[in-house]
Amino acid sequence: MIKDFNELIQKVKEAKRGTVVIAAAQTESVLDAAILAKQENLAESILVGDAPAIRELLQKMAPEHLQSFEIIDTGKDLNLAAKKAVEFAREDRANIILKGKTDTSMLLKAVLDKELGLRTSEVISDVLAYEHPDRIKLMTDGGINILPTLSEKIAIIKNAVEVAHNLGNPNPKVAVLSAIEMVNPKMPSTMDAALISKMNERKQIPGCIIEGPLAFDNAVDPAAAATKGITSPVGGTADIMVVPNIEAGNIYGKMLTYYCKYRVAHVVMGTKVPILIPSRADDGETKMLCMALGLASQIN
Repeated sequence: MIKDFNELIQKVKEAKRGTVVIAAAQTESVLDAAILAKQENLAESILVGDAPAIRELLQKMAPEHLQSFEIIDTGKDLNLAAKKAVEFAREDRANIILKGKTDTSMLLKAVLDKELGLRTSEVISDVLAYEHPDRIKLMTDGGINILPTLSEKIAIIKNAVEVAHNLGNPNPKVAVLSAIEMVNPKMPSTMDAALISKMNERKQIPGCIIEGPLAFDNAVDPAAAATKGITSPVGGTADIMVVPNIEAGNIYGKMLTYYCKYRVAHVVMGTKVPILIPSRADDGETKMLCMALGLASQIN
């Protein structure tokens, strides 16, 4: 099982170099990610967007790499850049798509286009990986599904389990989070969690061990789980945290970055190729780690 992002990068490098297409690449952070990926021998990048602006930024940031990338000029039209990036992925000219200056909603609209898009699943979801001192852990979904239904949560879990498998964890422990560990009909997230846990027990959701509802402390701290009398193998040792809604996931993810100072990466699953939608505030290293996570999801 991969323990940290350095191991993840090494795994991708040993497997093969992939190609990343960047939608609207005229921003410093995504160009920094492309340069880092090139220097790490991790991935090649195709830069789609405002070609003069891209070249101007490369000249300022790393003039030695002016000729290192294929640049596709779509002018200042961010929507066209998104569509062109999707076209490259659809035609197998790129292994993953990274969001640049284009909005997440704009990129996902192109990705989910019924005729020209990349959807392979009814539910797409964002899986965040973070470098906990013990090992890489996952959290989902803090980026796509606003208030997922029971069936959507099951699909979200399956997407996250696939990522865990790709990271070398054959049977990840999944905690379906709520505010409490007891089922309460007035708190719908606890009802969903209990149903999902029972479905897993009956082999309807394979490839993982699921427990829920669990409060966050019971999911990550063995002492807290023991105090609450939780005897499940997931208690205190969860590999995947499933949040009840996008607000919880968004707050969780940003606390990891701004309070815990953990390195993070995330990937959207449920499409022909992984889609990377990091925050515009994320730096080049974070976006390069997203590349590595996306490429790792295609190795197995």
